Amino acid sequence: MNGSPALADELVHVARAIDDAAAFAVLYDHYFPRVYNYVRYRVQDPVLTDDLTADVFERTLAHLDTYRPDRAPFGAWLFSIARHVITDHFRTQRRRRWLSFDGLHRQASPDPAPEQIAAANTVRARLLAAVGELPDRERDVLALKFAASLTNRQIAQLTGLSESNVGVILYRSLRRLRDQLQD
Repeated sequence: MNGSPALADELVHVARAIDDAAAFAVLYDHYFPRVYNYVRYRVQDPVLTDDLTADVFERTLAHLDTYRPDRAPFGAWLFSIARHVITDHFRTQRRRRWLSFDGLHRQASPDPAPEQIAAANTVRARLLAAVGELPDRERDVLALKFAASLTNRQIAQLTGLSESNVGVILYRSLRRLRDQLQD
């Protein structure tokens, strides 16, 4: 399957995967990058991201027969599982550490000059610090929008907020971040 699957094709793949776990590979291949990015944004630890992403797909496959297409698109259902996996992880850890600056300092790229890397890390550190000051709901909505690449409508379905409320939260959060970064 190339590109984004049509809804009908996606439902066919889901139906096949319920009967044959090997058919789940098509859905996995399609959604893995988005789920991985969403989890990585939320936990900021590459090893933990790998573990939690694997848990998301393991739970998805185990509960695939409970998916109801009349209630939500498959992607929204999958991301609700991802949100629960992350919430469960933080709950068991008894800490809500969203941001780790260690991961930023370990990033190295052979292409940009060291000055560019330092400048980018400074900007990222400021951005992550500013994001860290946002309330949980705003961070979650930002993560769903930018790390998981969900639309406002999908975020609304997933969070139980109205689509317009999602838009307002995004607008205000981004404005607050921009104002903090301009100082």
